[in-house]
Amino acid sequence: MPATCNDDVLILGGGHNGLVCAAYLAGAGLKVRVLERRHIVGGAAVTEEFHPGFRNSVASYTVSLLNPAVIRDLRLHAHGLRVVERPYANFLPLPDGRSFRLGGEHTHSEVAKWSARDAQRLPEYYAMLDRIVVVLRELMRRTPPNVSNRFVLADWLNSIAVGRQLKALDMRSRRDLLDLFTKSAGELLDDWFEGEPLKAALGWDSVVGNFASPYTPGSAYVLLHHVFGEVNGKAGAWGHAIGGMGAITQAMRKECEARGVAIETGAEVVKLLVSDGKAVGVALADGRELRAATVASNLNPKLLYTQLVEPGQLDDDTAQRIRRYRCGSGTFRMNVALSELPDFTAMPGTRLQPHHQSGILIGPSLRYFEQAYFDAKSRAHNPGWARQPIVEVVISSTLDDTLAPPGQHVASLFCQHVNPTLADEDGGWDAHRDTVAKLMIDTVNAYAPNFARSVLGYEALSPLDLERRIGLVGGDIFHGALGLDQMFSARPLLGQGAYRGAFRGLYLCGSGSHPGGGVTGLPGRNAAREILRDLRRGPRPD
Repeated sequence: MPATCNDDVLILGGGHNGLVCAAYLAGAGLKVRVLERRHIVGGAAVTEEFHPGFRNSVASYTVSLLNPAVIRDLRLHAHGLRVVERPYANFLPLPDGRSFRLGGEHTHSEVAKWSARDAQRLPEYYAMLDRIVVVLRELMRRTPPNVSNRFVLADWLNSIAVGRQLKALDMRSRRDLLDLFTKSAGELLDDWFEGEPLKAALGWDSVVGNFASPYTPGSAYVLLHHVFGEVNGKAGAWGHAIGGMGAITQAMRKECEARGVAIETGAEVVKLLVSDGKAVGVALADGRELRAATVASNLNPKLLYTQLVEPGQLDDDTAQRIRRYRCGSGTFRMNVALSELPDFTAMPGTRLQPHHQSGILIGPSLRYFEQAYFDAKSRAHNPGWARQPIVEVVISSTLDDTLAPPGQHVASLFCQHVNPTLADEDGGWDAHRDTVAKLMIDTVNAYAPNFARSVLGYEALSPLDLERRIGLVGGDIFHGALGLDQMFSARPLLGQGAYRGAFRGLYLCGSGSHPGGGVTGLPGRNAAREILRDLRRGPRPD
């Protein structure tokens, strides 16, 4: 089939960052086409029916990190986006029948039940994070210096810009920042606090999507990554998008279409076309070839370079390093249809209560988190999952009655730890999916004894399912581990840290670029700015 060349920019993948990038580019007058393999845009941020009459956010399931500038610039509220807050952050039912809740007006008294010292220190801890986050939140919107083989002035200018931001921190805050980049979350939290439920509630953010122990060096940064956000102007808050996470990406789609972006679903890209070291277009599974002067990839970099680029087109060093690019999440994701709300032993009743609207965390301590990781990593007890897993339950229908029939509910179960890959001789993930799904249901049932019998149906997504369905290699929700070797200028590799890929004309606009994963829109926004700078077009996002 003959090649066509009617577009200025082709964007590979219609996840939220691809849509954000497309909208900014089209806003500058470029002709943009988005190519999405699935029948629906949104990537991991979609809402779909998983059981008759029940819809839910399939993968990504809660809102906080979506950048306010993206919300404003893409007019998401005008396109119907509405986000409501949780009444408080977390509810932890505990094995001894007690419970702990974090957030809201009762936080001080709740923390003081375990430790008066912790209750006094918690505001200081939050203040420490706030001092650092206010600076790093700004750096997330900036392009990292692109460390290259040759000295260029842009490297200096970008480094100065970074230094200017960091200079705003006093010495105490700089020391705190160093701790957060290098220490484990467990070490950091053990230094600050003594109450196990508090440390578990705070430390959960360090293992979400991260196949690691909370005592793994560097895991404190993953904790920090999750506190950048805000909901309706409230820093650090978490909320729910009415209609599920798909409401975000459908609002983005509306703005893209209003700006003239052509969006194709069912358009699977099978090859990146490269000529004389320049990306010139793509080949599709239906036999078409589309060409454009600029190609932007919203895909996981490992998927892009190992599956869409022909062998030999990458230099040997890049090819070897991208094969070693660390992808893999300890996540097992479930969507569950319920006949009634969970009746927790620690907080009885199936009538709607505030704890049903929070993040319900099954996992009483950091040591419990660590053991879950060791079980999955070692495979000592089974082919690769925790005997006592961590489960966060978010019952979205308690905040949004559009998702389930009247009187019934949908729950998101974000479960850890599981090994991203199971050995072929053990049958792989397809052989064990339902076994692990039952374990997750039983884990919640141990704290809410009506849970298992209230399950009307479920959808279970192993790491392999997440890879097959939405391109999350190894189930990695971040498109690459958030380690020091894969952050800032080194995300995904040194020399590609400024959204410019391995070939001329190729850009990276997904979560595998700075600042990483989460539904932020920032990789797409930042990449659009660099594309427009190279094309000498405007207006550019600041």
